[in-house]
Amino acid sequence: MSEQASIYENYEQLSNKLNQENIIVDGAEVHGILCGMLAGGMNVDDHGWVEALADVINQGEALSVDMQDVITELYNQICQQFIEPDFALKMCLPDDASPINERGQALTHWVQGFLLGFGLHQADLTKCSEDVKEALEDFSQIVRMDEQMSEDEESEQALFEVVEYVRISAMLCFNELGKSLLDSRQHSSVIH
Repeated sequence: MSEQASIYENYEQLSNKLNQENIIVDGAEVHGILCGMLAGGMNVDDHGWVEALADVINQGEALSVDMQDVITELYNQICQQFIEPDFALKMCLPDDASPINERGQALTHWVQGFLLGFGLHQADLTKCSEDVKEALEDFSQIVRMDEQMSEDEESEQALFEVVEYVRISAMLCFNELGKSLLDSRQHSSVIH
């Protein structure tokens, strides 16, 4: 994998890039917002997502061309991971060598971002299955978690399980509300 390609999955590099652009959110939250937008049923052909994201993460200021390129590549990567059949979504979080509380905080930021992005595109939860409603309720609980975790095996296992639950739940939301939009785009691009 080239250095350029690795920024899209590397929490530190993406967060540093956002910081250099004076954007106040981290890589986890940006990744979560994009995942939430797609999982909430955003039309993938609607390119207004760039402006919507700038409104949310950059106080309404347009993103630099360089930042737009990074975010667009990240978006395309997320789309690809969502449509792969083997639950391929990789969340943009600090690596396992990072302190557990840093990873826990980044997970909270990712979930916050997901809920925000989801809410931008899915206001009517009556259309959602009970599984999706339950996942969103659980996400709301995860966002409120703020107690410090100890650096031990039990905490590591608990964090791993929550991360995996969030990842699978995000894909569940996408499969229910967003997948048909990507599928239709894939089929239409094949026809042309």
